[in-house]
Amino acid sequence: MDKDMHLNEIVLRGCSPMPLAAYLKALGVLRLVCEQADATAKGWWQDECFMLRTRLDESDLRRFFLESYRPTPMLSPWNGGSGFYRQGNETAWSTLEKIKSTRAERWRPFREAAAMMADALERLNLTEKPAESDKRALLARLRATLHDEFLSWLDAAVLLTDDKPDYPPLLGTGGNDGRLDFTSNYMQRLLEMFDPVTGKVQGDVGNKLESALFARPVPGVTALAIGQFFPGAAGGPNSSTGFDSGAQVNVWDYVLMLEGALLFAATATRRLESTDPSALSYPFTVRPSGGGSGAVALGDERPARAEIWMPLWDRPASLPELRVLLGEGRVSLNGRLPRDGLDFARAVAKLGTDRGVRAFQRYAFMMRSGKAYLATPLNRFHVHQNPKADLIDQLDRGDWLWRFRRAARSTHAPARLQGLAHRLDDALFDLVRVADPRKVQEVLKVLGEVQFYLARSPSLREQVRPVPRLDAHWVEAARDDSHEFRVAAALAGLDDGLPMGVHLAPIDPVKLNVWAPESRLAVWGQGNLSDNLAQVLQRRLLTADRTDLNDKPLSGRCPADEGAVTAFLAGATDDRCIAELMAGLACVRLPERLPPRQATASQASLPMIYALFKPLFVPDAQLREAGVLTPDGRLPLPSALPRLLRAGPAGVGRAVDLALRRRRVAGLADAGWRLTPPYPDGRRLLVALMIPVDHRVIQGVTKRLADLKADERVAQDAS
Repeated sequence: MDKDMHLNEIVLRGCSPMPLAAYLKALGVLRLVCEQADATAKGWWQDECFMLRTRLDESDLRRFFLESYRPTPMLSPWNGGSGFYRQGNETAWSTLEKIKSTRAERWRPFREAAAMMADALERLNLTEKPAESDKRALLARLRATLHDEFLSWLDAAVLLTDDKPDYPPLLGTGGNDGRLDFTSNYMQRLLEMFDPVTGKVQGDVGNKLESALFARPVPGVTALAIGQFFPGAAGGPNSSTGFDSGAQVNVWDYVLMLEGALLFAATATRRLESTDPSALSYPFTVRPSGGGSGAVALGDERPARAEIWMPLWDRPASLPELRVLLGEGRVSLNGRLPRDGLDFARAVAKLGTDRGVRAFQRYAFMMRSGKAYLATPLNRFHVHQNPKADLIDQLDRGDWLWRFRRAARSTHAPARLQGLAHRLDDALFDLVRVADPRKVQEVLKVLGEVQFYLARSPSLREQVRPVPRLDAHWVEAARDDSHEFRVAAALAGLDDGLPMGVHLAPIDPVKLNVWAPESRLAVWGQGNLSDNLAQVLQRRLLTADRTDLNDKPLSGRCPADEGAVTAFLAGATDDRCIAELMAGLACVRLPERLPPRQATASQASLPMIYALFKPLFVPDAQLREAGVLTPDGRLPLPSALPRLLRAGPAGVGRAVDLALRRRRVAGLADAGWRLTPPYPDGRRLLVALMIPVDHRVIQGVTKRLADLKADERVAQDAS
């Protein structure tokens, strides 16, 4: 805070981050005050409005704009409606002639700039709108001959590249939006505000200034087109109490908006660092991305001009500081310029900011209302470092993320693929914004669906490889200690040389990032969790038998604890969530185990029927480690057992008898006790038995069986 007591803090409530016209108006006020009234003035954003710290008070500020303000010359002789060509636009031509003929000091910069531009046109023998071949020569001459004070508009409106002129989307296509020429409109508004002869204000311009700066309601808006900058004032159907209305704009809003847009010209011609021909090289401007806002579909991206992120800073900044911020106008993502809105969000989340920028207001220049473009506000992105956003970098391996998003945006992409890409974009935006395990889980869920979809499309498999193998940091970032996450991680961790992912999609079981179209291991379908896991178990047992595997292929990483299995068996978990999480976690290199959870006093124990069956679904090596089997003991899984568990209550009863016989053959201590009906659902029990668990769970359920007295009968509903 400056200690100079002569400084005033003026709240400009008429200058807000939205719409874009109001944001640019704030920049215009700061620029003009600093350049023409108080070079020490500073500005910043606070409570959704712009703050101005200056030696001027409110009365001085009004007096400056009404009496001293000299409009910046904005002229576009490369456009037909600029006023330089009578045949192009009679109104624009007569407006420019009035300004050129005045002698008031307020108009001096305009007169001088117009004279220099007219001379350039005469030297090039241009009497009508220049063709594309002549436009480059005109622009080059203007850049070489105009004074520096007249170049700000040229730099803001046109970027002169090696091969052709390029147009920053903030000012349309070279200072016009369709048939609306911004400079002609600007000159007409100025003549409404200031007398062309004396340069003094006329009409109710003072009242309109009060409204533009301080949001004080006053009568008197003008029926004029504001172009893409203020969608709410552009008019059209349902924009008023009637069926339709025209554009209604305060003239000061239009003028100050264009004055502010000039700040985005500082280094436009120097920002050519990118070697990516698809990258835009304008301040804070990228290609549009449909994700992260809820307002834009993938189909809206193609006709859109661009997406621009307007910085909001909360520390007083001088005009030179603001020029540096907007002049740099870029962020870097892993050494390259961001391609689109998602890249920009990732870059901001990775780096934060050291210039006091606390947020970005995101706009997209979308085609709306016919073929007109409107600066559509998408959302507010608050700046903070989010280490979890770094996880997304792993999706860039082999350009996977870019290739998938490109395939989804192709002309003939199926609606299902577009929907998946949009969901992935939304999930990634959410992960960038909020460091929450649920956001990471949502990304994993969508990645699982993407893998499943790609696997069933031969044409897509040619364009996009399987989801890259993600590292264990994803598990730590996604872990929320829910039962669903524990069960999903344990199922995804099934391995024994057959990673769970090979059952979800035809991928190579060794490389895991290469499609294997001929694989017969992928058995996952559209059914429910129980049916699909039963298919997985059958395929794993069959494969183990064919490869002479001497142990049951049911071990893996991240074993679940007793609480998670108990909750699943009791039906207290969300099966759909488990299936979706498991599919995503199957793309991750899982750790050996998860951190233990604290058991609760009210936690139920596993039922006796689970204790009876579970050793049959545990690899013999793990049973030996837990002390259930002798060093040379074996407990094979009868091939009929999974089928019996899926056959209903009668089948479960036969499975109990089969399990008891097999346990006795293996030498386990079952002292003649019996289990009595009713039995739990066999299908759910089968899935619960497939879930890998820690050896301590095996030891616990084994001890419970051993402690039962001979001939004791255990009712399943009581247990």
